[in-house]
Amino acid sequence: MRISQRAQSIQESPIRKLSALANAAKKRGTTVYHLNIGQPDIPTPAAFMKKIADYKEEVLSYGPSDGLEALKEAMVHYFAYFQIPLEVKNIVIATGGSEAISFAFSAVADPGDEIIVSEPFYTNYNGYASLCNVSLVPVTARAEDGFHLPSIEEFEKRVSPRTRAVLLCSPNNPTGTVYRVDELQAIGVFAKKHDLVLIADEVYKEFTYDGKVHFSILQLEGLQDRVIVVDSISKRYSACGARIGAVISRNEEVMKGIAKFAQARLCPPTLEQVGAIGAYELPHDYFREVMAEYQKRRDILFSILTSHKGIVLQKPEGAFYIMAKLPIGDAEAFARWLLTEFSDGNETVMVAPGEGFYRTPGKGRDEVRLAYVIETAKLERAAKLLLAALDRFQG
Repeated sequence: MRISQRAQSIQESPIRKLSALANAAKKRGTTVYHLNIGQPDIPTPAAFMKKIADYKEEVLSYGPSDGLEALKEAMVHYFAYFQIPLEVKNIVIATGGSEAISFAFSAVADPGDEIIVSEPFYTNYNGYASLCNVSLVPVTARAEDGFHLPSIEEFEKRVSPRTRAVLLCSPNNPTGTVYRVDELQAIGVFAKKHDLVLIADEVYKEFTYDGKVHFSILQLEGLQDRVIVVDSISKRYSACGARIGAVISRNEEVMKGIAKFAQARLCPPTLEQVGAIGAYELPHDYFREVMAEYQKRRDILFSILTSHKGIVLQKPEGAFYIMAKLPIGDAEAFARWLLTEFSDGNETVMVAPGEGFYRTPGKGRDEVRLAYVIETAKLERAAKLLLAALDRFQG
């Protein structure tokens, strides 16, 4: 039997591909500290759970394809807090940010078309592009520049007759970089010049540190008809398993197309949307404590990693990831070794190999992405384990 080329060629996720090795280590009695995946341990807000518990409908029926009206209204109110005016018609609820990205790709690009993306990038963009038969064209950001956007000249070199969009992520996964207003304005001018759509993954918009403030592409002037934002409650409210995301755009034609994609998959999950309404009703003070906790974790991980002279990294400005360059030749071999051979006090650590966050072959082979999403005592232990393992692996 022949399976599709798409099924054969789609990339394995570097975040999850080593899960079998981690499970085997746990069966041997080894404690595994997970720095590989952005799964926060911050409790999901009680307001989210209470809304679901109070749900009284006798039949859990299909909901609207584009999402519950009450949830979209709650989101309009939420974004107004950030001086981002939206209408309900500008939002389609998706089954997680993942579906939102696929909807955005499918709305602006046909099979064989291209989307320019700054690398390293969230690895699953590769998978979404494969499913949509779209090609990602990378522009490489440098650690030495804090992974900020490359020059516009570099973007110009990637434009072709098949280019349809530019894809950004800020605060960035996997680097933690928060793009400056001038960077986004320059990309906006570039997009307008070449008649491109600007897609931004802004699911970490609340998580910025050291006084930095996130600037949304929805705030760019003169580009209202060519911007699409991908949104999600997964990280915002520590509700990754709820699978509630959204596509946001003021372009009516784009939203009409996305609404038809939403009809094809019937509807997003109802109970989780109900829970999301409860989360969005929380006061914005909710994020103050959460941000302080993540900044504390960032500082702990950064301090420990920078004590090793062989590690190259920049202090993240947002999200909850660090992209670190290690003094080794093969980060995936190191990640496998951590789970199969290394143990200190019957403990080890799991990391995400960096190569999977790049499109350019050979890039990121000596890098790993680390997520600081576990409590401080465990994070400190995991970071020290990582340094001990690195020295032993090199030796």
